[in-house]
Amino acid sequence: MKGIIDYLKKNVKIEEGDNVFEDILTKIYMNKGVSVKALSREELLPVPIIAAIKNELIKSGVITQDRGIRMTGSGKYLVEKELGYDGIDINFCKDAVLNNDCFKVFKDYYNILEDIFHKRPEADVTVDQSKCTLETSLKRALLCLKYNSLIGKEILCVGDDDMVSVSLGFLLKNIYPSKSPVNKHIHVIDADMRFIEYINEVSGKWNLPVKCHYHDLRKPIPEALENRFDCFFTDPPYTIEGLRLFLSRGITALKNKKGLPVFLSFAHKSPGFTLDMFDELLKMGLMVCEVVPRFNEYEGAQIIGSTSQMSVLKTTGKTCAAVSTDFSEPLYTGELKKTIRIYTCGKCGREYKTSADCYYKTIEQLKKSGCIKCKTHIFKLKSKKRYET
Repeated sequence: MKGIIDYLKKNVKIEEGDNVFEDILTKIYMNKGVSVKALSREELLPVPIIAAIKNELIKSGVITQDRGIRMTGSGKYLVEKELGYDGIDINFCKDAVLNNDCFKVFKDYYNILEDIFHKRPEADVTVDQSKCTLETSLKRALLCLKYNSLIGKEILCVGDDDMVSVSLGFLLKNIYPSKSPVNKHIHVIDADMRFIEYINEVSGKWNLPVKCHYHDLRKPIPEALENRFDCFFTDPPYTIEGLRLFLSRGITALKNKKGLPVFLSFAHKSPGFTLDMFDELLKMGLMVCEVVPRFNEYEGAQIIGSTSQMSVLKTTGKTCAAVSTDFSEPLYTGELKKTIRIYTCGKCGREYKTSADCYYKTIEQLKKSGCIKCKTHIFKLKSKKRYET
């Protein structure tokens, strides 16, 4: 397949990158008799460009034109053996891309997934974790399939308390009904050992192609993970610093190619903050393809309205990491906007303070421990104030 891609690169000049050629090949494979106009609409490319690619593929013996564009036997072999499509359920893939009902798409495993997500570790709000819903995690996996970045691809989750790696793994179980993908091509980088251990446990039990790496993203990613992935997911701390760091680590892990997707989940913010956010994307040479408001839903997380947006970005010829060395700046919301909250016990009235510098860092920790005097677990917020360090 590398040979045919190199051949197309030499004979058809496009700015969008190699992925376009792969996309066109897989769409022809999945849709017998597809038209040039349909491919043009799908790829957002002019009809003459698609026609030129079609003509070169016909010359090379990969496709034929007969009541639309179809794969030849050699073309089918190339896509199946070299792009990883051997053994896929084509009808399932088509339905999954078009279907927004996660319950229907994952019906064979939905109850299992509900149990898995119910048992995942508690969110650590001190590092801006918040649990996305099961449906949100599954929607992210389906988005990966929609952007042709799942089958035969190397995928990275930059932080994964939302367990997207598990959702991707179960989606692959549906895509390959009679076999399992051999390679561990879904990777996770996370500094929370609780999630690393839990994802490893789930992956081992269900034979998911997931490999976890314990790593603090304040440090550069391991050399073995550099320049090897076809896309990455991240739901970083909702600060400019968090956005910059997590995207930078993901960019370092991506292959040096144009048109690779980045799936960024981020809170809905004020116009000023959003302008700063897009300025960071521009500095890193990332193109915005799609922004879906309220795509992500979270359990609790009232501070962000229990929702966040999904931005699908793509790499360009100017993409580069903004952070390539150790990162020592404040990163999380609690580090940048420190707040002391005073709670009173709902039974005896005893007061407790919570902040990043107190014994109880969050109300969740306080509720879990309970009042040291009367043992109740009910508390009321009395006051809060910002403070400088």
